[in-house]
Amino acid sequence: MTNSTSRTVLHIDDDPQVLRMIRHQLKGLGYEVVSLDNPSKAVGMLLKNEYRVVILDIDMPGYNGLDVLRQIKKQDGGIQVIMLTGFVSMTVVLQSLRWGAEACFFKPLTDVKPLASAVEEAFAKLDRWWETLRDLTNRKRLATSCLEESQS
Repeated sequence: MTNSTSRTVLHIDDDPQVLRMIRHQLKGLGYEVVSLDNPSKAVGMLLKNEYRVVILDIDMPGYNGLDVLRQIKKQDGGIQVIMLTGFVSMTVVLQSLRWGAEACFFKPLTDVKPLASAVEEAFAKLDRWWETLRDLTNRKRLATSCLEESQS
């Protein structure tokens, strides 16, 4: 069992300016950002690559980011998804959180620090889960070793 230590974020948004701005800001903080302007390719990219953190626009032509969120979570509930939207609505925020988003931010972003903080928290959450899985593996190994010694 390995932990991908890569700090790569998949960012899905139909606005090239937002994609560039967030890539630039997060890259300056040490993240690699893969930008995708076509949400129809999102789930396929997630399956082919091992992206663990996604920034996802909600309102895209022909696509509802909430539906994409549900598809992502259906494929792999461990992927951390941060929603980004220009559509300010209590319903959108509540649906995002109900369907498994880690956070929801509104465009235009006047300060990228809260988004960057949410990305860091998403990776920290993943790190905690990996640590739990490593601990479980070690405990199983120790239990098996003790059982074998007692049978000798």
